[in-house]
Amino acid sequence: MEKQRILLAGATGYLGQYITKKLVSDGYDTSIIVRDKTKVQLEHDNLKIVEAQITNYETLKGICSDIDIVISAVGITRQKDGLTYMDVDYQANANLIDEAKKSGVKKFIYISVLNGEKLRNLKICEAKEKLGDYLKSSGLDFCIIRPNGFFSDMGDFLKMAKGGKVYLFGNGKLKLNPIHGEDLAKIVVGAISQTTKEINVGGPDILSQNEIAELALKAYSKPVKIVHLSDWIRKFALCTVRAVTNSKTYGPIEFFMTVMGMDMQAPQYGKHKLKDFFNEQVNKNLA
Repeated sequence: MEKQRILLAGATGYLGQYITKKLVSDGYDTSIIVRDKTKVQLEHDNLKIVEAQITNYETLKGICSDIDIVISAVGITRQKDGLTYMDVDYQANANLIDEAKKSGVKKFIYISVLNGEKLRNLKICEAKEKLGDYLKSSGLDFCIIRPNGFFSDMGDFLKMAKGGKVYLFGNGKLKLNPIHGEDLAKIVVGAISQTTKEINVGGPDILSQNEIAELALKAYSKPVKIVHLSDWIRKFALCTVRAVTNSKTYGPIEFFMTVMGMDMQAPQYGKHKLKDFFNEQVNKNLA
């Protein structure tokens, strides 16, 4: 059987690097879009590196020719370089969808966020959900993958733990199961051959915020000191940050503060443990 030809956008990000490795190891004929070829450390016979600016439609013309499947892990956590969530999470991906349609691509796989449809009032999710709507109406076969958070997103717990205390809003009993990039990459690559249109996914361990805080403190060999702040403080801070800062500043804070007040459990998948990730990060910091 002829190898499927895959184009991956967002290949140099946290998740994109794992997807690239998985595609190559599984034998897919893989092309990746990057802004700067020098940032790619991986070399392989079935890997082609293409320089393009995904926010500039002109640089994407013809990029999907001879491609069967497009995967996009394109998105920004923080707005920078004058680019907004609408510029990147929506418009850049919409540009890629348009080019995929012109070239007769069979399927488009997009990595979004869990509960995004319920969080359209947040700047990050507004752009991602608008893109999801655009993809669904594009006529392309598609799959939207919705992880509930990466291990790397749990860094705020470690930052607080290093100081000896972790601050949580409410009673800390809300649960989530973030996922490691390597585990999520397997789901993304697996979606190439599946017919499922939307996949909610999380890591193997469902943990309360209290339990995550405890893991972070133990990683630093600190006594378990968790300070529970009244949830009205979170709500007040959310209103304040929206009122006194611009969207460039409040976008990621708004998202973090909102999901900290929600249950973010997703179907369990993978083998990587958050405890091990925290220990690895602390060992790196102390090395």
